[in-house]
This record gives sequence, structure tokens and C-alpha cells, in this order.
Amino acid sequence: MSDRAPAGQFLDAAIDLLRRVRDEEADSITAAGTLLADTVESGGRLFAFGAGHSSLAAQDLVYRAGGLALMNLLAVPGVVGVDVMPAPLGSALERVDGLASAVLDSSPLRAGDALLIISLSGRNALPVEMATHARALGVRVIGVTSVAYAAETKSRHASGTYLKDHCDLVLDSKIAVGDAELTLDNVPAPFAPASTVVTSALLQAVMATTAATLADRGLEPPLLRSGNVDGGHDWNGRVMERYRDRIFYRH
Repeated sequence: MSDRAPAGQFLDAAIDLLRRVRDEEADSITAAGTLLADTVESGGRLFAFGAGHSSLAAQDLVYRAGGLALMNLLAVPGVVGVDVMPAPLGSALERVDGLASAVLDSSPLRAGDALLIISLSGRNALPVEMATHARALGVRVIGVTSVAYAAETKSRHASGTYLKDHCDLVLDSKIAVGDAELTLDNVPAPFAPASTVVTSALLQAVMATTAATLADRGLEPPLLRSGNVDGGHDWNGRVMERYRDRIFYRH
């Protein structure tokens, strides 16, 4: 490591990753934003799913100021964040065969909808089966993952495949295997993960593209405003009423 303080080194590493995503994923971001705009325009619904810490990026898209009101969280009990006790149970559930199919079969997803599946490694059964089963239902799937894992790790799904192998579009977060940007001689493990920062920024870039694409087509993007500015709640109430059949986090 350089002589610079670890905080600065981490921020530099995150900035470098964001620059890589900006430069190397530009076409994929445009394609993903266009796919979501097509879905909105055609009357489809939007969903996001992530397991463990990948769920943070999914939750960042749902019911937030400046975001698309139509983005719904597809929640799998026990794997949304680290709220399950004991926490390692969430990691174990990601490897359970059949869980994704059971969740999708009881969810409101239907043909013509779009689903963002966020999984840093993309190697576990849950994201792989989520993608394959969703596409079988006629759902368009955008995978958000680190493609490097497919080259450097072994799949935990019986097929030997990864999330990236079962998507209509793939967004590569560029995160290195292990998700730790820093090392020190006197620290026995690498540390300072950047996946949440980079993945959230990547997805917000997609949302921005979606909103701008809809506007370019002469359609008002269904955006939410902050409830902490005057008139925000009234604005959001009107948007939610207009699109109530496509918003599921109110019920």
C-alpha cells in the first residue's frame, strides 16, 4: 500500500471502480435503462432482488426520493440484508435449491415485467434459479454481478453456471473476487469492501437512463419526490394513485 491514509486509499479505489463502470459499462447501462423504459411504457412492472448485502442495492431503488415509483422489492424471507438471526443462516439460504422458484411462483411477477437480480458472485443457487425461472415466466432479467467470479470461483449450482449465464442483460460491477480493496502488512485479511458503493451507483445510473429515455419519448417518468420538501407527499400520493396497480410496496 502507498503512504496515503487507508481512508483516502479506499475512496480512491472506489472512484477508480466507478470510473471503470462509467467507461466500460456505458453501453450496458444504456441497454438496461432502455429495457426498463420499454417495460414501463408497455404497462409492465419493475422488480429488484438481492440477497445478503446485495439486497442493499436493491432496497436503494425502492420508494425513494428521485427514484422510479414502479420499482418493487422482491423479498425472499431470511435473505434480505442481515436481519435474520443467526446472520449466517442468510448465506445458507442462498444455496438452497428450489427456494427461488417457490418465491417467484407466489410473487406478482408475470410475463412482460422486468426483474433486476443483484448478486456479487452470482454463483449461488438462489440468483441462478431466480434468473432461469423468471425468464421461463416471460420476465426480462437484468443481472448485476461481478463477472470475475465466474472465472475465479466454482459455481454452487448443480448446472455449473452463474447468474450472468441466464440474463437478458448483464451489468458488470468490476468488483474483485473477495470484495476487499485494501491490505496492510499487519492486518491478516483484506478489508474495505466497495461493492455496495459501486453497485448502487451503477443501478442509479440505470434508473437515470430509464427516466431520461421515457422523457425523450414524450412520457412523464413516474418519479417520486422527497417527502421532506413542501408538496412532496402530495406529489407522491398522486403518482402512487395513478400507478397503484403496478406498485406493490403499499399493500
